[in-house]
Amino acid sequence: MTAAPPPAPEHLDLAALFPEADRAQWQQLVATALRKSGRIDQDAPADTVEAVLTSVTYDGIGVLPLYTAEDAPAVAAGLPGSSPFVRGSRRRSADDSAPTGWDVRQRHNDPDPDVTREAIMTDLENGVTSLWLTVGRGGLPLGSLGHVLRDVFIDLAPIVLDAGSDTEAAAAEFLGVIAGRGVLPEAVRGNLGADPIGLRARTGGAAPDLDLVVRLARRCLAEAPGVRAITVDATVHHDAGGSDAEELGAALTTGLAYLRALTEAGLSLEQAFAQLDFRYAASADQFLTIAKFRAARRLWGRVAEVCGLTDGSVAGQRQHAVTSSAMMTRRDPWVNMLRTTLACFGAGVGGADAVTVQPFDAAIGLPDGFARRIARNTSSLLVMESHVARVIDPAGGSWYVERLTDDLAGSAWDWFTEIEQHGGIIAALESGLVERRLADTWARRADNLAHRRDPLTGVSEFPNLTEKPVIRAPYPTGESSATAPGALPQRRYAQDYEAFRDAADAHTLSTGERPAVFLATLGPAAVHTARASFAANVFQAGGLATPTSGSVTDPAEVVAAFRASGARVACLATSDRLYAEHAVKVATALTEAGAGPIWLAGSPGERAAQYSAAGIDHFIFTGVNALGVLRDVHHQVGIAEGAVGA
Repeated sequence: MTAAPPPAPEHLDLAALFPEADRAQWQQLVATALRKSGRIDQDAPADTVEAVLTSVTYDGIGVLPLYTAEDAPAVAAGLPGSSPFVRGSRRRSADDSAPTGWDVRQRHNDPDPDVTREAIMTDLENGVTSLWLTVGRGGLPLGSLGHVLRDVFIDLAPIVLDAGSDTEAAAAEFLGVIAGRGVLPEAVRGNLGADPIGLRARTGGAAPDLDLVVRLARRCLAEAPGVRAITVDATVHHDAGGSDAEELGAALTTGLAYLRALTEAGLSLEQAFAQLDFRYAASADQFLTIAKFRAARRLWGRVAEVCGLTDGSVAGQRQHAVTSSAMMTRRDPWVNMLRTTLACFGAGVGGADAVTVQPFDAAIGLPDGFARRIARNTSSLLVMESHVARVIDPAGGSWYVERLTDDLAGSAWDWFTEIEQHGGIIAALESGLVERRLADTWARRADNLAHRRDPLTGVSEFPNLTEKPVIRAPYPTGESSATAPGALPQRRYAQDYEAFRDAADAHTLSTGERPAVFLATLGPAAVHTARASFAANVFQAGGLATPTSGSVTDPAEVVAAFRASGARVACLATSDRLYAEHAVKVATALTEAGAGPIWLAGSPGERAAQYSAAGIDHFIFTGVNALGVLRDVHHQVGIAEGAVGA
């Protein structure tokens, strides 16, 4: 007879049999590992490991290697729908235990109304729940909205407009569509997209017309009370290379400028707050993205509190997340699917109300049907299959995320107050304060990109010279294509590397041969592979082929392989021990064979003078300025000077 199982305990302490660990023990274990790897000195105290492993964001926020309850911020996150709105802007009812996810918002900017109309219906039939339409210059022609939206149930699918300087005309057209449909005006949701300050930041030119937001807000209240008039689009600051706190601080002061304009025109606080949506970029740094959206709600909640707004239903910030344009690449664009998935995850977990996943080919041109399908399915997979949205604020309670949220909010508030002390966002744009601040951040970011401390998979790391180009129809010319003085630049992290690739490809087309750097891989593969792979990665990031000598050490064999490669520049790659035995002899033979200049994968160390005498004057090593290397090598292999900007 089988014995009955023992009764289940009333309380189960899963860690009860393990001794309690403390921070000092963790430090000792990590210090042992770091001493073995050479990261810290053998006699370095254990409590230094956290400083060694702490990374710093572009806002100067230290990201620690370990977080405990001691690191939790003192400010409580509150409850969803309640001040300070960190955990969400919408109040949850007792039976709302399984949220349905975020609004899946697809962007449409094809100027052909028939193409856009068909794409819209495909999207709505396959998981998209709202539409973001570019109208006017750079998008759908004015006058086409009625045709484009003819088959759309506009009382079910919210419509968000993006029309730049054509905003008022596009808004009037959309409000006319609502009036002509016979639907209840209050049932229609969406946003007219008025953002004159954002337009000024993106395109430069004259001071923004704040009377526009007042006129459109009044029209919304009178004709379509479910539609909002204003979108505070902070992605312009992100696209200029700005940090997360800089994006948040600029959004905050822009939103405040619109609130002032609306209330001075006679709207109540409740009416003014209810007219604003906010748009932020979501990046592949999932934790910073989560913290950004949580911090944004806390900051806007603070503005509402200071303004004296007590209506929690409108005090919570409504957020639209867009996967970052700056992180998208034209080379190996398939990797963009991974970047946008991480960004979508971060935005969703961070509590964004609507999420737009940009198609993987968005940096190349107008997306095709496949790219659009992958974009909308990214949200569908995260919501319907991964169940990311079934938990309210899933990052809440994480000491890391709560600390990061608090630190980011503090940094953003400092930038916000600096702008306000300068006279507000309009004055800060006119004086160049914003542009200078973002330029400083971009300079630091560009330096990290150049040294590959911020790696770009498929571009600065693991480039694929044999990839088949992805060809797309170009975007229509928009307002940002012809900017006035004072406009914030639009940057992409991959732009400099891709410029080198473009120059190398142009050289290949004009000469019939791809420019190359010959790798003299000395000794067995197990010895030379690490440095040869590192060097090949850097050279190929600039579109340069890297033929090798194979596993040889005989100078005559290396020279024969060099001549067969057709290359002009050579690079030695092996271990320090084999460099001592063979580098000078091989370099001398290569120089006599016409190679020049000669590079070496590794630091010169004590043999710099010896190497120089043998013709080795260039070195490539971990931490080198890869863009500087590519600039030099492009010149050395004969790619036309000026093909790539310095």
